[in-house]
Amino acid sequence: MFADFLSRLTAPDPALLPDPDARLALGALLVRIAHSDGEYAHEEAERIERILAARYGLSPFEATDLRRRSEALEGEAPDTVRFTRAIKDAVAYEEREGVVEALWDVVLADGIRDEEEDGLLRLVAKLLGVNDRDSALARQRVEARRAG
Repeated sequence: MFADFLSRLTAPDPALLPDPDARLALGALLVRIAHSDGEYAHEEAERIERILAARYGLSPFEATDLRRRSEALEGEAPDTVRFTRAIKDAVAYEEREGVVEALWDVVLADGIRDEEEDGLLRLVAKLLGVNDRDSALARQRVEARRAG
């Protein structure tokens, strides 16, 4: 179903993704981080929808549709290293720190900072070119919003 999209994303020299594809790639990465602890909590799916709706100005229906398509893509996407590196190459640098912040938002959605999610997020941030300090600052921003 997503073979053409994945082949473009993992091509040796991918072009910047058009907005609909970038949305789908981010959604799939959010789903992947949510699955990393072996559970895909309802709170995580809802958080993904809220992130997608806020980030792209989507209606609740559109956000749910994008989340569902992202779930399907995540199931077909290559290993996390290749998938994330492909996103790094195809998504503008300015967006990457926001991607890491969105990933932290999903990791913390169920109220548990799970070791598997935490480890995968550190790897993903590195593969996206976001350093540990900026990732920690992104996490702190998410925690501050949740506390406030």
